[in-house]
Amino acid sequence: MAKDKKKTINILNENNFGSEDCILITRTFLIKLKKILILANEFQKTKNIELAIASAKPPIFWKDKEITKTQIYKWTPENLKELIYKCNEIELLIKKNINNSVKIITDFILNQVSSTTNN
Repeated sequence: MAKDKKKTINILNENNFGSEDCILITRTFLIKLKKILILANEFQKTKNIELAIASAKPPIFWKDKEITKTQIYKWTPENLKELIYKCNEIELLIKKNINNSVKIITDFILNQVSSTTNN
């Protein structure tokens, strides 16, 4: 979600995940997207990234704060909502086509990293 294409490709190449893992990956994305959406909305209200991060419940681990800031800066709440809908659609598509699930999730991730719909 930080749109770091090189790092994303490295992670995808280093991991060997199966069809069953794709649903878990999608659900994890949804959870993270919803959390970032809440923080992005708070950031739009306060215009203070530190205050938005501090308002997170549960609190964001100190090691994750910088990447969370990057994600908040790169995604608007509208784009996050759209991505949540897409992620839900991908989850359904994976469940219907479990044999192609690795290709579906990989294409989805690479598509999002390459997209230019950021702030």
